[in-house]
Amino acid sequence: MKGLIQRVSEASVEVDGCVIGEIGPGILLLLGIEKNDTEETADKLLKKICAYRIFSDAEGKMNLNLQQVNGGLLIVSQFTLVADTRKGLRPGFSGGASPEQGKALYKYFTNQAQATDTHTQTGEFGADMKVRLLNDGPVTFLLEAN
Repeated sequence: MKGLIQRVSEASVEVDGCVIGEIGPGILLLLGIEKNDTEETADKLLKKICAYRIFSDAEGKMNLNLQQVNGGLLIVSQFTLVADTRKGLRPGFSGGASPEQGKALYKYFTNQAQATDTHTQTGEFGADMKVRLLNDGPVTFLLEAN
């Protein structure tokens, strides 16, 4: 499971011209699910994301996590994150979860996130989404839980 996190001043996701999720300051998470991922993998990644210190403290150092700054979390499924790009000029997706497995783990992940003290919003699994963000920094990290 891979999570591309971006520290944002604001972010939103829309489907068919309607905003279905939006946050103010916080983290936009693009979530890629691989075929060997499990609920345990999802739990590990969520814990890491919530605890990852990417927000500035009073001295301007990245020392605070999402919950310490009372930030929002916008979770968007992103199967292209798990693409194999090592060879050729076309990505391969054989390592990605099946649509059924991906949807189930995405739902599990988002439910677990909503159960935390974090303001959580989501995209729609498998939908053609338009994502808007104002990257703060920019600050972007690729996190993995295996």
